[in-house]
Amino acid sequence: MSGTVRVTEVGPRDGLQNERAQVPVADKVAFVNALIAAGFPEVEVTSFVSPKWVPQLADGAEVMRQATRRAGTVLSALVPNERGLQSALEARVDKVSVFASASEGFSQRNVNASIAECLARLLPVVQQARAAGLPVRGYVSCVVRCPFDGVVSPAAVRSVSERLLAMGCTEIDLGDTIGAAEVPDIDHLLDGMQPLLQPSDITLHLHDTRGMAAACVERALLRGVRSFDSSAAGLGGCPYAPGAPGNLATETLLSTLERLGFTHGVQADAVAAAGSAMRHTLARIQRDSGGKS
Repeated sequence: MSGTVRVTEVGPRDGLQNERAQVPVADKVAFVNALIAAGFPEVEVTSFVSPKWVPQLADGAEVMRQATRRAGTVLSALVPNERGLQSALEARVDKVSVFASASEGFSQRNVNASIAECLARLLPVVQQARAAGLPVRGYVSCVVRCPFDGVVSPAAVRSVSERLLAMGCTEIDLGDTIGAAEVPDIDHLLDGMQPLLQPSDITLHLHDTRGMAAACVERALLRGVRSFDSSAAGLGGCPYAPGAPGNLATETLLSTLERLGFTHGVQADAVAAAGSAMRHTLARIQRDSGGKS
C-alpha cells in the first residue's frame, strides 16, 4: 500500500470539549498554532455550540480570531444551528461542520431531537454556509454502535449520509463515537455505504476506546479510505456518549501511516510536542484547582 492520506487534527475541538479543565484562551491558541505549524491540511479549532452545553469551548470565537492563518491549512469549526453559523462566519472560519446521528437514541440524548428533526434543523445551516462559499463537513455519529440503542446498521448510516449530501454537505465523516469498531465492522460499514459513497470519498473518525483504532485504520486503508480524523495526544472523546474516552491519537495514526508506506505531510515530532504541552497544561490546571476542575 502507498499514497497520500489526509489527516484532520480535531484535538482543539473534539479533544478539549471532553476535558473537565477550562483551558485559558492563550493556551488554546498556542495549541492550535503549534498544530497549524505542524502542517495539517485542516485543524478543527473549536465549536460554536451554546456555552450552556459545552462550556469548555465558550471562548471559541476568540481562539479562532487569534489563531495564526497559514496558507494550506483550513481552520474549521463545528456549528449546531443558524446562530452558531453566524458566530462562525463572524470569526472567519474556512469551513464548518454539522452533526447528525445514525442512531435515534443518541440523537435524542445529544440534540434532544429525532434524526429527522435534527436533519430538518441542519438544512438552513448547510444552505447558508454554502451560500457564503464555505465547504461543509457532515458528521455522522454512532456509525457502528450506539451506547443507548446497540448495534447500528450500515443502512441507517447510509440514509443519514444521503440526506446530508442532498442538503449540500461537501464531505461525509463517519464517527465510531464510542470506539466499538473491530476490523470486520470497517468492511461492513464501507460495504454498506455503496453505491452512495466509495471508501475514497469518506473520512473516518475513530475512537481508541478498546485499542482497536490502529487496526481499523489499517483495514480502512486497504479498502481505499484516504482521509482520517485524529486528536493530538489522544485528547477527548464525546461528552454525550458513555464509554467513549479517547480519540485516536494523531501520533498513533501518523505512525501507522508511515509503517504502511503512506505519506501525510505532517511533522510528527511537532504534533507530539503540541500534544505533550497540552497534557501538561491540563495537569497544571487540575493541580492548581485542587483536582476540582
